[in-house]
Amino acid sequence: MISDQAISELTQRLQKVGLRPTRQRLELLHLLSGEGDRHVTPELLHLEARRNGIRVSLATVYNTLNQFTDKAVLRRLITESGVTWFDTNTSDHHHFYNEVSGELIDFPADGDVWSCLPAPPEGAEITSLSIVVSIR
Repeated sequence: MISDQAISELTQRLQKVGLRPTRQRLELLHLLSGEGDRHVTPELLHLEARRNGIRVSLATVYNTLNQFTDKAVLRRLITESGVTWFDTNTSDHHHFYNEVSGELIDFPADGDVWSCLPAPPEGAEITSLSIVVSIR
């Protein structure tokens, strides 16, 4: 059960980014916000929701995660294995992806990786950089 104070804070957070605070959005955002920075797949979040008595379809979880990403509440990451992850830490940082355990591990965006990038095509600009380094 989400406390009234948590509902109020989550509602304000959703309204601030232009999303209507539906029951499903509030419940999923509450799960995502509960344990600090974390990485989830739609399937993992769906399972967690079900374990917490939240009745929500996998399709709704996918849609909600994509909406949160569109509004910069989450970051989307795609590993080399093709798995799509969602990250609650939206600050500039990168990731190690452990191919054996399937774990994503944050590492800071320190250093000047920008200088290693080629110039973007004419008329385009680089708006973000997210590196996923696969390890075993």
